[in-house]
Amino acid sequence: MEFDFTRLSKQEKYKLLVSFVVPRPIALVTSRCPDGVNNAAPISFFNVFSDEPPLLILGIQHKPGGSPKDTTRNIHATGEFVVNMVDESIARQMIVSSIDFPPEVDELEASQLTCADSSQVMPGRILEAPVAFECRLERSVEYPNRSIIFGEVVNMHVQDQYIDAERLHVRSPAYCPISRMHADTYTSTRDQFQLPRVSYEEWLNSCERRINQA
Repeated sequence: MEFDFTRLSKQEKYKLLVSFVVPRPIALVTSRCPDGVNNAAPISFFNVFSDEPPLLILGIQHKPGGSPKDTTRNIHATGEFVVNMVDESIARQMIVSSIDFPPEVDELEASQLTCADSSQVMPGRILEAPVAFECRLERSVEYPNRSIIFGEVVNMHVQDQYIDAERLHVRSPAYCPISRMHADTYTSTRDQFQLPRVSYEEWLNSCERRINQA
């Protein structure tokens, strides 16, 4: 089956993209408005984009009327935000933070999540999150219905049980963030397997072995 995206509606394109580009990691983004009110919102149009410079990327859709969401407005106003990763322990609080609260409501407080001071940016991080990336706005690319935000990571917090600090290796499968599939379906990363990458020379040797065994 083939779909011509130049002929599809916005909703049809969204449904196909988010249903098949899965799983998508969840950025529970904390920001702070200039008046000091905390904001938290989950973003599944998210990923790491570069290591040098260290960039994370967010795709934040505007409100139905076309105005930017609180997260976008806060990031544009302050130039700072925090990406908190989500595991099963805070999954339900993450869903609460996705509610369309009025701008004056502190989503962290409403979600019963703990706001901890960040080290290098003004918005707080989520204490319960397994990992938190403090970011400064590197640039924002604007489209009629969304903002594509690039954030440069300036600091990172990892709970001790998830990292071998000496080797900078994640302790897998202890670290099991959840990801979004489609609609209200999420998945865990507990089912993991190893698939080592081989060199070109190793690949050639394996091909020769298969030929010799044939």
